Amino acid sequence: MSATVETTSNLGRRITVTVPMQPIIDEVNQRINRIARTAKLAGFRPGKVPLRMVEQQYGAQVRDEVLSSTVERTFTDAIEENKLRVAGFPDIQHKPFGEVVEEFEYTATFEVFPEVVIGDLSKVKIERPTLELGEADVKKTVDVLVKQRATYEPVKRASKKGDKVSISLTASIDGEQVESTGDQSIDLILGEGGRYPEFDENLIGNKAGSEKTFEIAYPADHKPEQLAGKTVVYQVKFNGVEQAKLPAVDAEFARTLGVEDGDVEKMYAEIKVSLGQEVDKRVKARLKDQVFNALIENVEVELPNALVGVEINRQMEMTKHNLQQRGVDVSNVTLEPAMFEEQAKRATKLRLILQEIVIQNQLQATPEQVRAMVDQFGQSFERPEDVVRWYYADPKRLDEPAALATEENVVNWVLDNAKVSNKKFKFDELMGNA
Repeated sequence: MSATVETTSNLGRRITVTVPMQPIIDEVNQRINRIARTAKLAGFRPGKVPLRMVEQQYGAQVRDEVLSSTVERTFTDAIEENKLRVAGFPDIQHKPFGEVVEEFEYTATFEVFPEVVIGDLSKVKIERPTLELGEADVKKTVDVLVKQRATYEPVKRASKKGDKVSISLTASIDGEQVESTGDQSIDLILGEGGRYPEFDENLIGNKAGSEKTFEIAYPADHKPEQLAGKTVVYQVKFNGVEQAKLPAVDAEFARTLGVEDGDVEKMYAEIKVSLGQEVDKRVKARLKDQVFNALIENVEVELPNALVGVEINRQMEMTKHNLQQRGVDVSNVTLEPAMFEEQAKRATKLRLILQEIVIQNQLQATPEQVRAMVDQFGQSFERPEDVVRWYYADPKRLDEPAALATEENVVNWVLDNAKVSNKKFKFDELMGNA
């Protein structure tokens, strides 16, 4: 076998491999002879089929198999010999088997992994969130839990913030209807967030049975973009108004949160522990986001088109799956690769950078770190030991905790090399409730 390598671009390579035909022919003949020993054809006893007929029946398939295995084996040898790291799948071209005489030649065109130079990260600035969890934060969390368990009772008065209103509505833009609840009603808690505030403000002060028409001019940067810069006219009918009835924070309430003996003080203590764990998660998540963003901004990498293409396909398939999970008929949804290109480039770049840091600094997760990650997964379950057993029952299931533990090693490595300062956060700000 001989192999020559050409450079077609910074990352592009074309390798030409030449293999003598005689060993390939010998392998084909040996396989056909083996098949002939047990071959069955109508009119012949097993193993008595003439070799010529066996070759006619199985020859093309055998030649394709031998040719494929030859290409796979020799290509692997060629890239190892030339120390090439192939990114993606090679495009292999060759003459039909029947046209080959003395030597079999094929070309493989592919991209190689780029060189990743991490450089000096000492000037990278990272802000570590700090938060002193207080009793007021625990009390605020209990208040949220109380509201989540509220029951509602009808009232005859006008609606106010915190009430549940049952409404039906239509929405129009430039006289064209763009949304309607039809005969159905929707329930909203006034002031709960997640909606444009002015919308809820217009629903305050209305009684059951009344109707109201109002318009909202959405700003140019509004999300979703379909409403950005548009003036929407709403026609709303109020079908019902209900006020919240909050449960008392007592033994029965504590039992609903899993405190079997109903001890309210114990409930507060357990909530504080849970909040502390959640704060740790949020801090780690913010640090990871900052580290990953810093790596993307400070490391230059030329991206192989093959890897970006693979990532685009992965994200498209994931999006289709998520839509199907929500009951969407994806046959009516058109997903264009361009929609995912920027996100795919970012994910591909980050993956290449992380791989290089892990390899250079030997940051692969240890078995102890993987176990700690699995234990962390199990904390939110009633029987953590069952979660641990499930992960360790199949080694492939450990890939996810191993990857996350390795990412933590990378984050800690960057933090050790970057300029890290502490930044105080308020509870709501860190938890995303501001």
